Amino acid sequence: MSDGHGSTPDTPPGWASNQPPPYGDAPGSPWTAPGSGPGAPPPPQPPQQPYGGQAPYGQPPPSGPGPYGPPPHGFPPPHGFPPPPAMRPGIIPLRPLGLGDILDGAIKLIRSNPKTILGLSAIVAALGAIPVAIGQAVVIGDLGAGINDPSLLEDSQDIGFLAQYGGTLISYAVQFVAVTLLTGVLTRILGRAVFGGKMTVGEAWKLTRDRVPTLFGLVAIGLLAMLLPMVVVVLLIVGLGAAGADFGALFVVGALAMLGFIAYALFITTRLALAPSVAVLERRGVVDSLRRSWNLVGGGFWRTLGILLLTQLITALVALVLSFPFSIMAFVAGLIGQGSTGSRIVTAILIAVGGTVGAMITYPFQAGVNGLLYADRRMRAEAFDLVLQTAAIEQQRQGWVHASADDLWDPSITPGGPGRYDQTGQGAPWHDS
Repeated sequence: MSDGHGSTPDTPPGWASNQPPPYGDAPGSPWTAPGSGPGAPPPPQPPQQPYGGQAPYGQPPPSGPGPYGPPPHGFPPPHGFPPPPAMRPGIIPLRPLGLGDILDGAIKLIRSNPKTILGLSAIVAALGAIPVAIGQAVVIGDLGAGINDPSLLEDSQDIGFLAQYGGTLISYAVQFVAVTLLTGVLTRILGRAVFGGKMTVGEAWKLTRDRVPTLFGLVAIGLLAMLLPMVVVVLLIVGLGAAGADFGALFVVGALAMLGFIAYALFITTRLALAPSVAVLERRGVVDSLRRSWNLVGGGFWRTLGILLLTQLITALVALVLSFPFSIMAFVAGLIGQGSTGSRIVTAILIAVGGTVGAMITYPFQAGVNGLLYADRRMRAEAFDLVLQTAAIEQQRQGWVHASADDLWDPSITPGGPGRYDQTGQGAPWHDS
């Protein structure tokens, strides 16, 4: 301020006399932003993000993070960029599965809950292996006893035959019951493991026990579907032999009949392979499960057949490798013991342990492959992966996998289920309980 006797000072009272020049002063001023002085070119502007997140035409896409985000839903990724990885909250990525995804998912199923899965599988495998082990121990013991006295081999030949094949028949009967129950329980565990959740034995059995009659019905129908054509083939060959056909004709007819039976068996077992998974996860009846499996496999028969055959080959090799050392030790113990009671017991134990170790790995692996094939067919035929992704996002938001995730496999509950609609003609709403 002025007191009226002088000019107004250049700076207000209390300010320093050496003040910086105003903004936008001469070029080169230490207070001028680069490129902001008179005559300076405007600073470069960042490129605008185009629609879809792609780089401008003629420019390479950025190599690091920047304004180019992922493309909108429904648009392909920019050229040169890999598609974003699918969600994987559990044992598989939530998208149509490749062969590696299915095999890896079956292994991850075992690793996700090893105590429950391997414990159940070991019990079932032991129940099936013990009768076979007893029969084979008797046969090996007879061979050992016959080293010093060959006449014992002739006397015990019939008993050894009955012991060996009788134990096999008993083993098949036990496996019919135990493996069927195990398949249902493992399928239910797999349904939760897809979302990254775990399930105890008690919870899995509680959710599976009402499906046991359906599972037994499916197995019984599958056996009948295999046995009836086999009986027809045998009766055809026997009838030709009784009619006086020569050996050449019998051989040709028998070979063609067996080839036809093998083709029929592969076709039927492949088209009905997903029925147990349908019965457990979708809670359908016997006939409805068979029809549903038939329709799901219809669009990918050869791929399903190839994966099933490869799985059989893998499990056979794994079981052979795991059980082979025990079989060798059992054979040596039986021969050295020369038919003594102690050697027969040791032989039976070794054979049973080898069979149990091999089967406790292969049973859950086969069940996992079948269950993941079912999930893959639904993803490919019904876009079921979108349902799984939506549910997984909600579960991640909540921070845990709720038991209601099991209901997502039922088309009558999930939206847009095939052939299941409400009164409005739309898919059934989400189940919140």
